[in-house]
Order: sequence, then structure tokens, then C-alpha cells
Amino acid sequence: MSQFAGGSRTESTHHRLYEFAKSALIKIFVHPYATVCDLYCGGGVDAEKWDEAQIGHYIGIDASSSGINQIKEAWESQRKAYTAEFFEVDPCMEDIEMHLQEKSNMADLVCCLQDLQLCFQTEERARRLLQNVSLLLKPGGYFFGITPDSSTIWAKYQKNVEAYHNRSSGMKPNIVPNCIRSESYMITFEVEEEKFPLFGKKYQLKFTNDNSAETRCLVHFPSFIRLAREAGLEYVEIQNLTEFYDDNRAQFAGMLINSGPNLVDPRGRLLPRSYDILGYNFQS
Repeated sequence: MSQFAGGSRTESTHHRLYEFAKSALIKIFVHPYATVCDLYCGGGVDAEKWDEAQIGHYIGIDASSSGINQIKEAWESQRKAYTAEFFEVDPCMEDIEMHLQEKSNMADLVCCLQDLQLCFQTEERARRLLQNVSLLLKPGGYFFGITPDSSTIWAKYQKNVEAYHNRSSGMKPNIVPNCIRSESYMITFEVEEEKFPLFGKKYQLKFTNDNSAETRCLVHFPSFIRLAREAGLEYVEIQNLTEFYDDNRAQFAGMLINSGPNLVDPRGRLLPRSYDILGYNFQS
């Protein structure tokens, strides 16, 4: 999912769950004094998380100069204990080795906590990203991150399309088959399709309190796994947030409660009202 900014999003359910997911993954994978490479890091919103994880060195990579400037300023102003360096590079468009020659196989961990889905506009972009991840990681290092759960989004979309075509013609004008709605977001697909495209399936995502929508792409996970393997990364696990929390409730229940109210039911289970979040994990 993308970075969140602005007061309207700050207390929203999807934002709090997204921040919880990031914190939980960092606690699981990051060890003290690790070298971490953060792809599409712009904004600097996670500087405190890396400090709490006691990392040793941080490599921030982002495609925009404004994003790099924001995170650099956040690091400098807060005087974090870890060392850091920043590079303006688009990891799904450019060969990182040309820009970070001495950084090959240096990172214990590479993460992409936002914007992975934008790399799935084409197969070439996704392949380049994973090749760069493999280049950055030490042998045995991990690549992890967060992205919208495309399988769940696609299933909801297909259900809408099926319901639309099963209704009588007189009712169809009031139904929008390519639109998925919930209490916190709306997703609109541009073109109706029967099969899940491997790459380039775009949709518009608009959260309830936002004025404008953001363009996203579905991530086809079998293709994600295939391209990762071609780049020398072995698939470890992909889980949506509900499954992840059920498996790790004992460790993270307190953290989730501290994330705010109305996130779990009386039995302590995650409420199914959020924007679908999914985490992934590969090893070099």
C-alpha cells in the first residue's frame, strides 16, 4: 500500500492496520545492527520504526527526489543512531548496480513496504525490481514487504461482475460491476475482464476521506514467485493480514490493541473491515 499523509487518513482503520503490519514485519525480520535497504522509501514515515529495531545501517532508495529529500530530512532532524545513505533511483526501471556499485550483496534485508504494485504494470518492470533485490541482498538475506491482497480484490470484482450479468436487464443501469465498495474504500477497474491478467491490470483506489483516487495494479502472485525464483530468490511465505495475525496473535495482540479501537472483535480476532493487506517474504 502507499504511504499515507494528511489528517483525514491519520486515524482511519486502514491506515492503522497498515502501520501495524509494517511494525510487525519489522519486528519479525529485523535484527540489531542489520543493514536494511528500503525500496520506495519516500516520506520518511518509518524512520522511528528502524530506530526502534536498532538497525546498524539504512539504505533508502526512491524514484523521486522529493521522496529522498523527505526521508533524508527526517533522518537528519531526528538524529537516529543508525548510519544512512540515500539514492534517487527507480528500482523497477534502472539497474541499481550502476548507481550503488559498492553496495552489491551488502544488505541483510531488503523491504518494499509500499508501491510494489506499481512495478507490476509490465513484466519487465517486475523483473527488474527483483533482479535489483537479488543484487542488493547478502546470501541468506530476506526480501519482505506489504502490498494489497490482489487475489481477494479480484475475487470481489469477479463476484460483482457475475452478479451484474445475472440480474435482469431492467436493473442493470443502477449497478456498477467494475466497482468494489466498502466502508473505508472504493476500487474501480477500468476494463471488464474474465481472466486475471498477469501484468498491467490497473484499478483506481479511493479511500473514504480522500478527494482523489490513486492508480494501482494487481499483483499476480504466481508471476511474482516465478520472477523472484528467476532472480535467485526463493519463496518463503505470502499471507494476508488476517492469516498473519491469527498465526502471531500471542506476539502482537498487545501491539494491535495499542494501534487503536475497533480493530478486533470480542474474541480478539481481526475485524474483516479493512482494506485487504498482504505480506510477502523471499530469501536470497
